[in-house]
Amino acid sequence: MSANTPTVYIFPPAEQPSVAVRGSTARYAVSRIFCVGRNYAAHAREMGGNPEREAPFYFTKPASALVPSGATVPYPPGTKNYHYEMELVIAIGAPVFKLTPDSAGAAVWAYGAGLDMTRRDLQAESKAAGRPWDTAKSFEQSAVITELVRASETGPLTRGSISLAVNGVPKQKGDLSDMIWSVPEIVANLSQLYHLQPGDLIYTGTPEGVGPLQPGDMITGEIDGLPPLTLWISEPA
Repeated sequence: MSANTPTVYIFPPAEQPSVAVRGSTARYAVSRIFCVGRNYAAHAREMGGNPEREAPFYFTKPASALVPSGATVPYPPGTKNYHYEMELVIAIGAPVFKLTPDSAGAAVWAYGAGLDMTRRDLQAESKAAGRPWDTAKSFEQSAVITELVRASETGPLTRGSISLAVNGVPKQKGDLSDMIWSVPEIVANLSQLYHLQPGDLIYTGTPEGVGPLQPGDMITGEIDGLPPLTLWISEPA
């Protein structure tokens, strides 16, 4: 086949996942989504962990799991305990590998507010059996995100309120300064394991107060300095 011959696919390729950027018509193309597990001490205890002894650990979601803030998503199949987790999201803006925390902040291109949606009952079953969390975390429309705001506009996000309400009732309330591992520490640590690239998103963990949702619920979330987040839950598809 000639180098100039266009590639022909058996089935049409999926659309490139991407996220809106505040103040721009250009979008941030997403290739990978990393998530930090139990990065707030109170949530770690809430989930039965010990934050004093845990180094960062990660799980992933497919980029195809992205859904924009303001959407309505159906209650997912296979679960009876569907949970919200409000999180600060980092967007990487440079190819980096084996950074130190002192240099990692420069790799952060933008921030967003996000939801790590979780099938909690499947996660509990996986934990009990010592199995991966994929079915609990990596499912359709499980990575909700607002538009991104450039770090050059926000400055480093080291503190600020993070909160979530369901149908107007407060459920989660914390501060970004409560994170066990800060944004530069997360980026530096993850860069020891992966060659990070533009297109990588990192969900940085959630405060305590996670809980179940039902069809008809409305989620609202806020992080100081970032766009507000909304999500509606509809009946199962």
